[in-house]
Amino acid sequence: MDHDDFSAVLDAVRTFVRKDVVSAEDEIEETDAIPERIRDAAREMGLFGYAIPEEYGGLGFTMSEEVRLAMEVGWTTPSFRSMFGTNNGIAGQVLVNCGTERQKRRWLPDLAAGALVASFALTEAEAGSDPSGMRTRAVREGDDYVISGQKRFITNAENSDVLMVFARTGESSSGANGISVFVVPTDTDGVTLGPRDVKMGQKGSTTCEIFLDGARVPADHLVGEVEGEGFSAAMRSLAKGRLHIAAICVGMAQRLVHESLTHATTSKQGGESISRFQLVQAMLADSQTEAYAGRAMVLEAARAYDDGSDRRLAPSSCKLYCSEMVDRVADRAVQIHGGMGYIRSVSVERFYRDARLFRLYEGTSEIQRVIIATQMIRGAST
Repeated sequence: MDHDDFSAVLDAVRTFVRKDVVSAEDEIEETDAIPERIRDAAREMGLFGYAIPEEYGGLGFTMSEEVRLAMEVGWTTPSFRSMFGTNNGIAGQVLVNCGTERQKRRWLPDLAAGALVASFALTEAEAGSDPSGMRTRAVREGDDYVISGQKRFITNAENSDVLMVFARTGESSSGANGISVFVVPTDTDGVTLGPRDVKMGQKGSTTCEIFLDGARVPADHLVGEVEGEGFSAAMRSLAKGRLHIAAICVGMAQRLVHESLTHATTSKQGGESISRFQLVQAMLADSQTEAYAGRAMVLEAARAYDDGSDRRLAPSSCKLYCSEMVDRVADRAVQIHGGMGYIRSVSVERFYRDARLFRLYEGTSEIQRVIIATQMIRGAST
């Protein structure tokens, strides 16, 4: 996509987010759902396929373009991003990176158009940050695979048409090397969904359990049509997703700075604007500085991702810093708002709860530290 086309898309998304989605935030919080008018508009803008290659119907954004888009999307409730995030991110990228040409042409155009919604079914009760403990199994029976197991905390499963299901095809002793990934239509016999999880925040973004009881899919639904590639497929999708999440955190931090500054300059105590108080100014300054640092960090990491020089250490570094950073900015925003910051229907109270999830999903802060240190040590020994 050339510069002018990208700028036009970015401007359109910025306007839509700040005018239409922000005004719907209370509605989304109350109904725990994205209004159809917003979902339809997102489809028309191509947001269900911004990271899917143009040859398969997407916009084909580079990572540098994607993070700039994510910063705009991060300005509002994270459930808006989540609505189309799995199609572009962790689920769709499994097919983009590892699918056969036939598999890509079969599923990616509909994902890019928003005609299908995909979910990334990796996490289990005993296999989250470390998937080597995965218990879901897929057994070859003639021209089919039969899959049995249980998945937990699966985003968009309730609205999904296809699931990227990770299952063990090798022996239990094979660890991560024995994991494969399958495209499983949600309406497959033997696939059932649990009730919607009741979460602390991020209303409008749904997660639930998935139960697979002898779910049978054709052998050509094995992504890449090669067993044992599931772990590498997951890691490639997650590395890209971590940089995207970092950019979302920057967008949310920028919104929180905006809300904090607006409140500080319009609220008075003792007849004087609280923005005149130096301790309030210190909180504003710290939040602005951290948001700025996160933005610079993400843009540089995206450049390195695009040129192939770093697709592992930098995404984890960004995910760690930005997810921790936005929590601090949210905490200061509540503090600046005083008692109002603790009242439901005030945006910073909602963002305070929403932000907490970023340190957990797509790799906890602790896992990011392990990845970063491992990459550092490997680099030192070469």
